[in-house]
Amino acid sequence: MILPTTDRTAEHADLAALVASSAELIGSLQDADGAYPASPTFSAYAGYSWFRDGAFIADAMSAYGRAESAERFFDWCARVLESRRDEIGAIATAASAGRPVADAAMLPTRFTFDGRAGDDEWWDFQLDGYGTWVWAVAEHVRRHGTDAARWAPAIALTVDYLASSWQRPCFDWWEEHAEHVHVSTLGCIAAGLRAAASLGVLDVERAALAASAARDVGAFIEARGVADGHLSKWIGSTAVDASLAAVVGVMEVVPAASALGTGTIAAIERDLAVDGGVHRFVDDTYYGGGQWPLLSCFLGLAHARAGDIDRARALLAWAASTAGPGGSMPEQVERHLLAPTRVEEWIERWGTSADPLLWSHAMLIRLAVALDGAPRSASFPVSASAPQESPA
Repeated sequence: MILPTTDRTAEHADLAALVASSAELIGSLQDADGAYPASPTFSAYAGYSWFRDGAFIADAMSAYGRAESAERFFDWCARVLESRRDEIGAIATAASAGRPVADAAMLPTRFTFDGRAGDDEWWDFQLDGYGTWVWAVAEHVRRHGTDAARWAPAIALTVDYLASSWQRPCFDWWEEHAEHVHVSTLGCIAAGLRAAASLGVLDVERAALAASAARDVGAFIEARGVADGHLSKWIGSTAVDASLAAVVGVMEVVPAASALGTGTIAAIERDLAVDGGVHRFVDDTYYGGGQWPLLSCFLGLAHARAGDIDRARALLAWAASTAGPGGSMPEQVERHLLAPTRVEEWIERWGTSADPLLWSHAMLIRLAVALDGAPRSASFPVSASAPQESPA
């Protein structure tokens, strides 16, 4: 349907306002020490910041021109890591000796705003966020010309941690299946190691380690992380996971326009996308297995990098449609539920699902900025104050 000019103008203004208010919300909720809360009100997330979520939030704020906010988050990550220098050294030493530490002794995936591990029981051993924060630093440096030397000690510690541990099974993005090696986790690790090697702030030996480990992870993905022409959910699986859109999209560990990249995009579209909304994976039962706006944005970024701007814009429009009357974006929406009988058990456990989720707002910003300079066809321009960035 072609909307009348007045309707198109109103929709354009609505999206521009949502992008701007999303950046304001993230900025207003960022902790004084730099951490981004995952969600300020959701019972299971309140008071915690994830390296993974926060890195993608920082990347969006950086892309939108809010460099100071992103750098405060990177400072927080660096402090957290440097305070654990001895732990990381022990983990790397044990791994090199062939006696890796137990999962419980690995770094947690989330921290309180003051950098503690927290007291709540969680599915904590996840490696992806440690690669993602370094990737986000490199993206920020590329955009703004910032000197990354202030984060060099923490980046070096991250290289030691990931180079020694990347082959270990751990929980995935969704805090599930700790028994597997997940391809989206490997993608985040490869992106971080590659970024660390490129930043020019490491000593020669550690830069070489980062580059070598990045090549090893990439080769491992290509050799063992592919099924039926697409990236797989985990090593040995033939399924797809929506988090893989980040590997071929915004991080482009696998080029989006390559045969493997387009195959992965097509598999996500086929198995997980319905009417613009994207599910996490086909067996999802969390809050009934709804659709996640942040995943529509990740898929939109993958499409944009592969050259399908119209599909990217349609996914952006769908993600924007999930915002409530006050502009708050949820973690997921109950549209096309995969397991509708499983909603109530989660509400009884933790209350209604997270809303707002800062990661959702961030990915809306990130996709909107990526599309700002693209040719428009029934499109949604973003705020004129946002810096332009090529989707390629």
